[in-house]
Amino acid sequence: MINKDLLDILVCPKCKNPVTLTESGDGLVCEECKLKYEIKDDIPIMLVEEAKPLN
Repeated sequence: MINKDLLDILVCPKCKNPVTLTESGDGLVCEECKLKYEIKDDIPIMLVEEAKPLN
């Protein structure tokens, strides 16, 4: 699980808006950009090139 303090300071690297944790805890979502950044081994992959578009 991602640390709450880390989650509080993370922002989308594309638009700089806050990101939210998915219900399943497997990624971070930027509602503005409609992107999901995956979390692998408790490390958020905050690269725009690696983000997946939301459906």
